[in-house]
Amino acid sequence: MLRVALFGCGRIGRVHAAAVAAHPRAELAWVCDPMEAAAKELAGQYGAEAGSDVAAVLADESVDAVIVASPTPTHVELLTAAVRAGKAVMCEKPIDLDLIRVDACWNEIGELSPTVMVGFNRRFDPSFREIRDRVSAGEIGRLEQLVITSRDPAPAPKAYIETSGGLFRDMTIHDFDMARFLLGASGSGEVVEVQAMGANLIEPYIAEAGDIDSAVVVLRSADGALAQITNSRRCVFGYDQRVEAFGATGMLTAQNQLPTSVRYAGADRSEAAAPYQNFFLERYSAAYALELDHFVTAVEAGTAPSPSFADGRAALVLADAAAESLRTGSTVRVAG
Repeated sequence: MLRVALFGCGRIGRVHAAAVAAHPRAELAWVCDPMEAAAKELAGQYGAEAGSDVAAVLADESVDAVIVASPTPTHVELLTAAVRAGKAVMCEKPIDLDLIRVDACWNEIGELSPTVMVGFNRRFDPSFREIRDRVSAGEIGRLEQLVITSRDPAPAPKAYIETSGGLFRDMTIHDFDMARFLLGASGSGEVVEVQAMGANLIEPYIAEAGDIDSAVVVLRSADGALAQITNSRRCVFGYDQRVEAFGATGMLTAQNQLPTSVRYAGADRSEAAAPYQNFFLERYSAAYALELDHFVTAVEAGTAPSPSFADGRAALVLADAAAESLRTGSTVRVAG
């Protein structure tokens, strides 16, 4: 059994705790959070130890791996400490909001050949994974255009927006990783150009925080393929998550997920269905379980997990490029 320590017991921490508890080859050993009462409550659900002392948790030699699900500003410190303690690490995205801090982190831990995985869970969504596999198999020929749609059901609260790092680093970063993941299935997945447009159409407090709530980003890969990402902080009909891969000989699409396949037809409407799944906890539940299984298997086998630290850095580079494009109104070349 892989004994796992969880840092952070907020919403995403609870998702990871449940995934570990459900995995047949993993065990939740510790829950660590500055809010010790919350840590004890979550740990109690799964028979784990609880505490707020990071050093004490990392000193436990029975702990094999760590999941960092704490607030973003703590990621680098916890990731670095865990690697230095000899633990494998799965770190939620982003590694940090500042590329300089990300590079400094790798300069400190890279020489230790660490096992580090970044939590871009959408790579493990069965539908998105199937698209990548079929593109890789050549089913649609050369990939020429990729369309990624990602819209949240409702804007995050004002306090969250003010510390999120902006839409590109907080939300679009998942889509930047997905673009690299899918573009890489047919030729080079490395993006060489980024052009972004943004708008404030939804909530005044988002604009007041210096952020945008709507965006369209166009990417060009090294082999010429084009990708378009469409984001919105609001979608009244649910969590809108779609992918379209268009190639020389065909097209593959992944549509939104519905609770059931039931449709209604009547005098006033046809093909009416239930709203899309509400948010990421429901839509990506399978992806979180498969993500953890990949991490557990990699640690057991001593292989490098994917997405890697380098993948986390690459997505942040694209987020920074999009922010620069939005600021300047120009296409930004990406050097890496």
